[in-house]
Amino acid sequence: MRFSIAAVRAGLAGILCLAACSCVVPSARVHARVNVREAGAVADGVAINTDRIQTLIDRLAAEGGGTVVVPAGVFVSGALFFKPGVHLHLERSAVLRATTDMAHFPSRPTRIEGVFVDYTPALINADHCDGFRLTGEGVLDGDGRKVWDEFWRLRRASPDPKNFPNRAFPRARLAFISNSRDVMIEGVTFKDSQFWNLHLYHCRDVIVRGASFRVPDDYRQAPSTDGIDVDSSRDVLIERCEFSVTDDCIAMKGSRGPRALDNPLSPPVERVRVRDCAFRRGHAAVTLGSEATIVRDVIVEKSRVLGPMAVLNFKLRADTPQIYENIHYRDLVVDSPGGSLLSIQPWGQYIDLQGLPPPRSVVRNISVSTVSGRFGGFGAIRGNPGQTVFGVITLRDIDVRLAKPALDAPNLASLRLENVLVNGAPATP
Repeated sequence: MRFSIAAVRAGLAGILCLAACSCVVPSARVHARVNVREAGAVADGVAINTDRIQTLIDRLAAEGGGTVVVPAGVFVSGALFFKPGVHLHLERSAVLRATTDMAHFPSRPTRIEGVFVDYTPALINADHCDGFRLTGEGVLDGDGRKVWDEFWRLRRASPDPKNFPNRAFPRARLAFISNSRDVMIEGVTFKDSQFWNLHLYHCRDVIVRGASFRVPDDYRQAPSTDGIDVDSSRDVLIERCEFSVTDDCIAMKGSRGPRALDNPLSPPVERVRVRDCAFRRGHAAVTLGSEATIVRDVIVEKSRVLGPMAVLNFKLRADTPQIYENIHYRDLVVDSPGGSLLSIQPWGQYIDLQGLPPPRSVVRNISVSTVSGRFGGFGAIRGNPGQTVFGVITLRDIDVRLAKPALDAPNLASLRLENVLVNGAPATP
């Protein structure tokens, strides 16, 4: 992670001043911590507290900053918009629940699925909020079950269910943090989100630590409930988090379409580290795509994959030029009767070439190493014919028991296997 040179210099200057002077240094201003009950919020699980909490946010911003504190109880709200210097803390047993009355989430320009459109804001929105903090042992609750049910009802009635749009009707993410630096999300449980859980767009120097992302075990497929979407962001650390969702646990996102590399609003995803996490349920542990252009310098390490999902999942769009490079998965334990270690394959949903020729994509300098345990299958490495160029992909120091031991990687000359054991026998390309 990066440290501000200016901050380091300022800190050193303060130390030197204290050493050289006997004067008393006045203490820094302590920002207020205000309980939402003091603003009139009601924890009955019914009353809509949007206006009361937003008024408190605005007041703290006008006073120079502070922290909105949600105490124990169930507080229902619509979309909340944080401002620079204002943070959110959820105390133990606190629940901040999104209402499913979407009148409290009025449509506005927002970034989602690689584009800017008028759509539903999140429950927690923080734009240009450097230093934003979302902390505590409480819960952000999307109350998603009835929203998911409606999504599937509409999709079943659609003439083209496979391409039924995710944005077909209003659904709220739990948190959307954008255009911000020095962001910390720590300890919070993200539960039953109507759409994506935590969406980071165009952010830098972000830590997500000790958070949980959950969908009920008895709900088969809650649509688009990604845990964390790292969208066009850099220098992100995700550690000691737990995922039990029904879509991608962590996804690297960007833009899409044949002109996506020219989109100034979608810079690369760079320098992301995922470590000490547990992936219990999901479509995949760590995914690149589906809407993504350049993703580079990603490390996934010291983690456990305990559900039938793809461990490494690269989605290759036929309509988007993509560069996936310098991606390393290492020191992993897998334990599931299903799932696949590798899935690097074409992705065919919502494809639109816009009348242009199919673009080229590159996948290079990829490694998976030091993996042990049991899992469903080895998986597949396949590109879009005539479009995908593969550089070196290395599998190293792997000892696994697989129900489906064959790796589907036809004619992949750049595949390197080093000390790979499958069911006790050396694997071959």
